Amino acid sequence: MTVKEHYDNHLGNFYSWFTGDFDKNKDAFKAFCIAESIKPNGSKSAIDLGAGNGIQTIALAELGFNVTAIDFNNQLLNELQARINKFPIDVVNDDIRFVSKYAGKNPELIVCCGDTLPHLSSHDAILKLLKDVFDILNTQGKIVLTFRDYSTELTDTNRFISVKSDSQRILTCFLEYFEDKIRVTDLLHEYENGKWVQKVSSYYKTRISKDLVIEYLRKTGFGIILDKVENRMITIIGQK
Repeated sequence: MTVKEHYDNHLGNFYSWFTGDFDKNKDAFKAFCIAESIKPNGSKSAIDLGAGNGIQTIALAELGFNVTAIDFNNQLLNELQARINKFPIDVVNDDIRFVSKYAGKNPELIVCCGDTLPHLSSHDAILKLLKDVFDILNTQGKIVLTFRDYSTELTDTNRFISVKSDSQRILTCFLEYFEDKIRVTDLLHEYENGKWVQKVSSYYKTRISKDLVIEYLRKTGFGIILDKVENRMITIIGQK
């Protein structure tokens, strides 16, 4: 199953539930941006790649950016659309691989957060995306990336990850490791009409590490102004 099919047929149905409190996540990203001096200058244009339900998009809009939010899942984009209010946000259903189409937005900031980057099909596809981002960013423009650290292979029962549960849902993730891929199986149990129903879907992510992405960014022309790992989540800021 492709990444898009996985989101359209499975993950999109409960994505916002398992990611948790929207306002709390939005405020956390906003605080991160403030701490890292990410604020509008010049064009005030930002692009959110893999925007999902809008955690980063709304945070950036609150900071004063004009945001283009790009994602391929209608359900999540509809949730984002409902949160726009009067913010200058352009919601687009598209594949993030085609970011070069949005050069006319004259972006000074491009973010790709959550675990979106490994959704691309190969290391070459990731490198191409980073090159395209570099090409369309303004001089001194920034890229913000967050993604999970898949460099260390989990083994045995550690491959089963309890993600979230409540009285109606239980979500478990199972990981299978290959040389440059990781197969992710999202196993959801939902309580429906008095019984538990199992819903399962799998898709592949590309295995990447902090060092590899930093190498790609530098190869592309970015300078690295932040790289850190916290709870197996990597955060990198590059500047053109």
